[in-house]
Amino acid sequence: MQSIVIFTDGACSGNPGPGGWGSIISTPDGQIEELGGGDKSTTNNRMEMTAAIRALNKIAPSDAANIVLYTDSTYVIRGITQWVHGWRQRGWKNAEGKDVANKELWEEMLRQVMRLKPAKVEWKYVRGHSGFDGNERCDQIAVAFSKGYDANLYIGPRSEYAINIDFLPAEEPLPEQKSGKGAGSSSKVGSSASSKNGTQSYLSYLSGVVVRHTTWTACERRVKGQPAKFKKAKSKQEELEILTSWGLDSRTAIVED
Repeated sequence: MQSIVIFTDGACSGNPGPGGWGSIISTPDGQIEELGGGDKSTTNNRMEMTAAIRALNKIAPSDAANIVLYTDSTYVIRGITQWVHGWRQRGWKNAEGKDVANKELWEEMLRQVMRLKPAKVEWKYVRGHSGFDGNERCDQIAVAFSKGYDANLYIGPRSEYAINIDFLPAEEPLPEQKSGKGAGSSSKVGSSASSKNGTQSYLSYLSGVVVRHTTWTACERRVKGQPAKFKKAKSKQEELEILTSWGLDSRTAIVED
C-alpha cells in the first residue's frame, strides 16, 4: 500500500509574534488537501508543531496507510522521535528539571501518532527553501496566514494541483544541534525565524512569461488554477537559480508585477 505523504511548515514574525502554519496531505487515491491557519501571538516552534498535529488529525484511522511527514523543523522531529519519551517518564520535565515547553502540543502530537496505529508515521527532514515544492508551498501558506492573508487553500485531485507534490526529498540526516539548543529549546534548530520573513520576491512562470511579485497574494492570483510554476526567492541569486531549475536561461527577462 502506498503511503500518505504530508508536508508541513510554520512561520512566525517576532518569535513570539503573529504566526501561521501550513500543511499539505497527499493520499494514495490521488487527492490533495491543503490546511492552514494563524495565531496573533505565538512562536515558530508552536506553529511547526500545529502544522503536523492538524495534518495528522485529518487522517481517519480506517484510512491510514503508513504516513511520511516532511518538515524542516528539527525541533519537531527530535521532539517526537527522541525527547518525548524521556519527558513523559520525568513527568514532563526536561533534562534540566524544568517544565517542558509546549507540553500540551507534545501531548496532542503523541496522541495523534498513537491514534493512527498500527499505521506508522515516518518523520523526515527536508531542508527549508531547498527547492521542493511541497515545502515551499507550506511555507507560502504559513507566511500568508501569519500576515493575516487568505491563502486560498486547495482541495482536489492531484492531477489538477499546481505544484509537483510527488517531487520528494532524498533521505537526509538531521543537522547537528547547535550548542545551547538542547531538548525543549524554544528556538528552531537549524533555521532562523527571520529567514521565514525575509522574502525578496515570488516568481511565477505561466504562458512563457516570468513575473516577479512582491507578495504571495499577487503571485497566487496569477497562478491559481493555472498550469503554472511558482517559487519564493530570498535573493537575486536565488531568482537566477529558480530560472535555471525551470529550464530557462538565467538571462530570461522578468516582468515586474
